Amino acid sequence: MPAWSLQEVTEHRTAKSCWVIIHNNVYDVTDFLPEHPGGAAIILRYAGQDATEVYDQIHAPDALEKFLPPSKHLGPVETEAAARLSHERNTRKKTKDEVRVEEAHKKKPPLSRVLSLAAMEKIASETLSHKAWAYYSSSSDDTITHSENARAFSRFFFNARVMRPVGDCDPSTTILGYSSSIPVFVSGAALAKLAEVNITRGAGKEGILQMVSSNASLSPEAIIEAATPSQTLFFQLYKNRVDELAEKRVRNIEQLGYRAIFLTVDAIVAGNREEDIRSPWVLEELESGQPAVWDENAPVEDVNLGGTAGNLVNRDDRNMTWEKTIPWLRGITKLPIIVKGIQCVEDAVAAAEAGVDGILISNHGGRQLDYSMPPIEVLYRIRRQRPDVFDKLEVYIDGGIYRGTDVIKALCLGAKAVGLGRAFLYAQSAYGEAGVVKIIQLLRHEIVTSMQLIGAARVSDLKPEMVERVDWEPRPKARL
Repeated sequence: MPAWSLQEVTEHRTAKSCWVIIHNNVYDVTDFLPEHPGGAAIILRYAGQDATEVYDQIHAPDALEKFLPPSKHLGPVETEAAARLSHERNTRKKTKDEVRVEEAHKKKPPLSRVLSLAAMEKIASETLSHKAWAYYSSSSDDTITHSENARAFSRFFFNARVMRPVGDCDPSTTILGYSSSIPVFVSGAALAKLAEVNITRGAGKEGILQMVSSNASLSPEAIIEAATPSQTLFFQLYKNRVDELAEKRVRNIEQLGYRAIFLTVDAIVAGNREEDIRSPWVLEELESGQPAVWDENAPVEDVNLGGTAGNLVNRDDRNMTWEKTIPWLRGITKLPIIVKGIQCVEDAVAAAEAGVDGILISNHGGRQLDYSMPPIEVLYRIRRQRPDVFDKLEVYIDGGIYRGTDVIKALCLGAKAVGLGRAFLYAQSAYGEAGVVKIIQLLRHEIVTSMQLIGAARVSDLKPEMVERVDWEPRPKARL
């Protein structure tokens, strides 16, 4: 295999012939451009150049081997060129944002002093890079749904029962027949890179289940290798619009040992996440120290209004139906099927009639359609209008959950368990695997405490009559 000069690589920097250098090896990615989940533009930006740093920020270590055939692995760059590129990467001056993140990690409190999920989120907002925080925390349009997802829980109050034996309180449950130490699971989250392994290991240690995203940075193989032999993992499927490609993925994850498929139906196009879209401009201004100003002679910018998410979902199936998609999926797998993204009573009923095994009431954490109904409100409406749904399938919710009391309210109304996504990303980003373990322990403590105070020794003791919806507006916090 020949060694390539930098000049030779530079000659291949167009869509007709696109080469990149990654870790001092040359790859021909021309044929892969149309298939790249992040779009061709980002690859072409680094065509004929060293793309190692931008590649490592997003991709799993085995991505090149997985997606590029051996014939496209062209070999190393020349020894002198490799030394030069390695030196440039190792001696690159840190950006202002990288320096800020390093300082924030030095100043963060001991993990023992983190007492809530909200506190963990605040620490993560300081220790994450600007780009990562913008992607993880962003929500659509005016962020109304994101805010209301959490605030909606404040409209539900407990009718607590006393004088009940709760000394031996057990918060464990089952999800699709699989044991979970608490009624909480990890919802799928994209582009978490090595965080995905830390989340998997932390969830395994604490005995809860994890849903792995189709858009995870690490491959399904790498994540399941990080799990313990007895650990249960589910798979969040973003269905490709090409049935043959979607089927290939489903068969692969079934063979790997994933135990259920969460078919995502609320993200067929990307929500308008302005903070994510804006983040590259903010970073440019941060590094330059100068605000961007209008230049009438400058070319019109080609703004990616889909942001990071737009690149992730641009090949997803936008024509799924109850009549077509569910039977198709049933025909290629024996795994339980859960529809993720239910946002109204009518679709909960449609899912039950379609014969799926479960539904996840979710609006994608407020990242898709602004003003979509908060999941706890949808759950409440299903309980009031169509309680028969709970007898036909398992019901879960995610979105806006910060406290054990939130979990208990959902379970009283009929949810089997609740999912959290951002919380685990934040915990891992701030403290690694130990942070993941910590928030599970915090939730367990809060769940057990709430169960004992409401008068429930077992999850099965939680009943609809134990919660009541009250229309009220919280008083504004006093200014200090």
